[in-house]
Amino acid sequence: MRYVEDHRRQTHDRIVENASYGLRQKGAEGLSVVDLMKLAGLTHGGFYNHFESRAALVREAIAFAMDQTTGRWKKLANGKADGERFEALVADYLSPRHRDNPKHGCALPTLAVDVARSSPSEQQALASKLEKMIDALVELLPGEPPRQARQIATGAIATMVGSIVLSRAVGAGKLSDRILDAGRRTAGGRTRKPQRRTTKATRCEES
Repeated sequence: MRYVEDHRRQTHDRIVENASYGLRQKGAEGLSVVDLMKLAGLTHGGFYNHFESRAALVREAIAFAMDQTTGRWKKLANGKADGERFEALVADYLSPRHRDNPKHGCALPTLAVDVARSSPSEQQALASKLEKMIDALVELLPGEPPRQARQIATGAIATMVGSIVLSRAVGAGKLSDRILDAGRRTAGGRTRKPQRRTTKATRCEES
């Protein structure tokens, strides 16, 4: 009995993981139940032994993908100084590698628009995981007041996701690279304090 239950759980998890990769490549509306099961090397006949509906699988797959991104962020931050962690994460997210590999990347650039047209339950699932992603970024801003840190983190995610969407939409090339660069400067620059401009006059005043 224990073996059967463990095997069922492993199969369930495999379906969710492989569905998350497929959804990140083709979107939530681009795959049927047959397609989603095929990604895990299974036939669709056993689908309802694991999920009550296609929407239930999509919710779990989105949650898996977003948890995976949050986990990657935390690993990336380890070993870096406080002042370097946020910008290192932004640079990693807005990289050609991430742009060119949606299957193993963040789910938001591919799935956010699809979920906006889907059921409230799918929207709620995405919103819950998005808050966790924002929390992960807030942890990288220990020098900021809590409200300011949350504003910075929310704005950075919005900029990062939008930059990946546009950089993919225009195809590989110079414009795509410029979009990534602009996104890095904008999202990463949110943590920088305005620097006082040094002029000859101010140097004289300070001396």
